Amino acid sequence: MKVTVNTLAKMKQDGQKISMLTCYDASFASLLEAAGVEILLIGDSLGNVIQGQTSTLPVTMDDMVYHTRCVARGTRNAMVLSDLSFGASQVSPQKTFENAARLMAAGAEMVKIEGGMVMAETVDFLTTRGIPVCVHIGLQPQSVNIYGGYKVQGKSETEAETLKRDALALQAAGASLVVMEMVASSVGKAVSEALAIPVIGIGAGVDCDGQVLVLHDMLGVYPGKKARFVKNFMHGQTSIQGAVEAYVKAVRASTFPADEHSF
Repeated sequence: MKVTVNTLAKMKQDGQKISMLTCYDASFASLLEAAGVEILLIGDSLGNVIQGQTSTLPVTMDDMVYHTRCVARGTRNAMVLSDLSFGASQVSPQKTFENAARLMAAGAEMVKIEGGMVMAETVDFLTTRGIPVCVHIGLQPQSVNIYGGYKVQGKSETEAETLKRDALALQAAGASLVVMEMVASSVGKAVSEALAIPVIGIGAGVDCDGQVLVLHDMLGVYPGKKARFVKNFMHGQTSIQGAVEAYVKAVRASTFPADEHSF
């Protein structure tokens, strides 16, 4: 059956874990969907793993539109979620809508934007005009130069409360999904329990409503430095299909992430 925002909401309500992986082309879209992945994220991580960039910042909207079209052609049932590239959502709500509309026309069924409470007005603008939104909080890769590197967020009590307030404000603005990256496991749990919408973690602990990894990381393909939250699911497998199925199974069973992948 087709995965929709209602599907994801019911999975959270029923305590069923959601699996998400990045995807950039039609062939992998078909493979990931067949393995049971609910959400295919066309991430601006393509800058790192496809283009060989040192960050996600050089990725353009044209890049995102192209790869969204590719993934959309390869899937029937999984949800297609696409990132707004750097500079595409850090503008007026109207301009963000125009950029998001390009992704929707290319085949996206939801768009992802980075930012906390400051993006609430934009989230409301998009959702009241028919564009479902996933918000990305915690570590925001597009803001890496502000952080001074890829650093764990929400370590202090004040920072943790800010993340929770941001998430609640974005939910109130109409967001359908939250991605939370590189935060203490306790923060991931607290935010997931506080929200009615699903929270997908990446380095945010096992108590989130689901998990996401970059495809090239979980297959052990990317040659760059591996983050603590990454696990190579090709170990012990004889095929990519088997590795993806093992990932989905581990997410559903709450055996991934383990303590060694968490903060």
